[in-house]
Amino acid sequence: MLLLRAAPIVLLLFSDPASAAESRKWVASWTASVQGPYPVGNASAQPDLRFAFPSAAAGARDQTFRLIVQPDIWGPQARLRFSNVFGTKPVAFDGVFAGLHQSGGAVIPGTNRPVRFSGKASVTVAPGDSVWSDAVALAFTGDIAGRKLAVSFHVAGESGPMTWHAKALTTSYVTAPGAGAKGHLDDESAFPFSTTSWYFLDAADMMAPAATQVIVALGDSITDGTASTLNGDDRWPNALSRRLHAIYGNRVSVVDAGIGGNQVAGPAEYSAQKPFAGGPSARQRLERDVLSLSGVTVVVWLEGINDFGNNVNAPAESVEACMKEVTSRIRAKLPRARVIGATVTSALGSTNAAHGSAAEDQKRRALNEFIRHSGVFDGVADFDQATLDPQTGGLRPEFVPDSTTGGPGDKLHPNRAGYLAMAMAIDLKLLVR
Repeated sequence: MLLLRAAPIVLLLFSDPASAAESRKWVASWTASVQGPYPVGNASAQPDLRFAFPSAAAGARDQTFRLIVQPDIWGPQARLRFSNVFGTKPVAFDGVFAGLHQSGGAVIPGTNRPVRFSGKASVTVAPGDSVWSDAVALAFTGDIAGRKLAVSFHVAGESGPMTWHAKALTTSYVTAPGAGAKGHLDDESAFPFSTTSWYFLDAADMMAPAATQVIVALGDSITDGTASTLNGDDRWPNALSRRLHAIYGNRVSVVDAGIGGNQVAGPAEYSAQKPFAGGPSARQRLERDVLSLSGVTVVVWLEGINDFGNNVNAPAESVEACMKEVTSRIRAKLPRARVIGATVTSALGSTNAAHGSAAEDQKRRALNEFIRHSGVFDGVADFDQATLDPQTGGLRPEFVPDSTTGGPGDKLHPNRAGYLAMAMAIDLKLLVR
């Protein structure tokens, strides 16, 4: 960890002399699957945003975001992807900066670096599109594993509906409307409003050794981290990352492509004009959230409970068919990648209105048998076995109480202890070769 002391901090360009001649490539180091136009989605512990965004239709207006993200690995250069996939009008970004997060809304002085797009300081992204930035040299060195990146950007004019990821479970910061471009500032004085969501930014790559492996966790709210600890990085992909880094160091990057409320097969139709809180189905978003990411070698897929919920009630066979389709598409685009099926954890007895029935649990158990024995997957992560209370058929009682907001939990989303148990249940030999 980088310790901040009263003495001046020496900040140098990130370098790795021992591997300077080693072949390198872009690898995904952080992702946030965009799911629709704000405020459609399932945020956790969200502050009141009516002062930051008075009108959802107008979106951001001449204001600056400072989004706090945690790269899973660091490299000498980074690049960022900005998305207007669910927007209805072009969005102009300028004043884009990337620096090492200090705390709150502040950036460590001397680390904030301008980000360019084809050599220019601004870029306009059309509705339905996304754009990668140029490479930016990271201006810090030393042991920064676990530190966070502050990505600041100004929305020039009015954005219209904002493409976002609702459940960041990480606090980020926003200026007041009309405040102008403030991303160059190190201090937090221009960023009075906080949010627990991410907007427009949906991926960050690092330049890393060519042998680096990238593991994508694809799923719903249980991968997105509902009921884990706000700002605690306690989702199961986070815990898996720490476990892998303890053994393999920076040879592996784990990124999270979970969306709260997501389904495998539904909804049948999704658009900016007809959004759904859970975002597009896994098969609809596969290209953007998995196949287009840099350096993917493994996909761990945990999903299906929302397809069986009381408000959807899809047949198990339709979910299985979609899983076959999606895994085939992954192998066609990424022939060397491995797809690991994760068994679906129990929601039996859930207090969530959409879940908890015996009929839903019967479908869940049938899907788990398909995941374990169909041969569709290259391996199995048995999350069900790791979290199931055999006496009740629901989650083990110690995995139920909510870790984010407190309270009894909903018997659908595991808490921090449950997510840790899930991460510990994965055979690492399935992931790293």
